[in-house]
Amino acid sequence: MDGTTQAAIIDALEEMVAEVAPELHGRRMYGGQMLERESGVAATAVGGYFGYKPHVSFEFSHGARLSDPDGMLEGGGKARRHLKLRSVADIEAKGCAGFLAQAVALG
Repeated sequence: MDGTTQAAIIDALEEMVAEVAPELHGRRMYGGQMLERESGVAATAVGGYFGYKPHVSFEFSHGARLSDPDGMLEGGGKARRHLKLRSVADIEAKGCAGFLAQAVALG
């Protein structure tokens, strides 16, 4: 993935997060952006997004608890799940806003 595509995906994710969950605080961490309920408090993390060469990963700290009837979420650990985004269109196609709303509602 080229840098322009990655930047466009991240910009679109930032806009979506601001619309769906404006109460979340972003914090640069691990080469990406963590999303927390309380700024600087890792224990309140909802997830985050991180750029890699082949994709942008939109991750959920408690993703295993999210409803995913279409099997969009990837990962097999006890808690975390993620979506691999390769285009801006993937944000809508993979239901990022819905997953984020669910993650925030978990409290």
